[in-house]
Amino acid sequence: MSDPRSYLFVPGQRPDRFAKAAAAGAGAVILDLEDAVGPELKSEARAHVADWFAGGGAGMVRINGGDTPWHDDDLAALAGMPGAAVMVPKAEPETLAGVAARLPGRPLVALVETVAGLANLRASAAVRGVARLAFGNLDFGADARIPGGGAVLDPARFEIVLASRLADLPPPVDGVTTALSDPDAIAADITRARALGFGAKLCIHPAQVAPVETGFAPTPGEIDWARRILGALKAAAGSVVQVDGKMVDRPLIERAEQILRGVDTATP
Repeated sequence: MSDPRSYLFVPGQRPDRFAKAAAAGAGAVILDLEDAVGPELKSEARAHVADWFAGGGAGMVRINGGDTPWHDDDLAALAGMPGAAVMVPKAEPETLAGVAARLPGRPLVALVETVAGLANLRASAAVRGVARLAFGNLDFGADARIPGGGAVLDPARFEIVLASRLADLPPPVDGVTTALSDPDAIAADITRARALGFGAKLCIHPAQVAPVETGFAPTPGEIDWARRILGALKAAAGSVVQVDGKMVDRPLIERAEQILRGVDTATP
């Protein structure tokens, strides 16, 4: 099964939106207990999320940070939601290790949102249980005192891509695009993130899911190229082979396999 390309946030205090979010076509739904929920609604939101999973719902839960008074209660509640993956905000190694110890075997998405988180990124990526890295571009920009969450933060994005590769994690998840009614803005963000090596994106509205799913999917040209690479390699039975005038070496083979991973039809 391929890794999700789109992650759609839904506020934890809005159970009326859970099923709608699940039906929006996103690769993963994130039931949010953190930024989208005010302090006075944390307990209520936690109860709604628990009810969702108890009723057979699926998804991921973004918990509150380790430096907040709600963190321990979130982890206690998640112990009763064995099917829930966990997104850890403001991720740093100690926080991730603590969550992994409380919820052993649970997939963790480490959300990089602070300068300290970026500085300790490679240690975070190596924590047992971390399944993917994601970029909290808006919070990171605020913490770094850098206006904007777009291309100006691409050096941080590049570090996240490198850390993912070094830890043998899937390509990371890019942050949000705040322009909800500007298709050109999200298209440009997707193109840039994909070129940097990201494999997915956080979404804050159902309307963003379709362009994200399409934008991060292999193109027909890429799929055709990958099939020809692997087909030629198989036919060569170990001999040196060329495709499109280029020798097929290990990097090209790995790239072809990556493109076809998650494609429904079988490779030749």
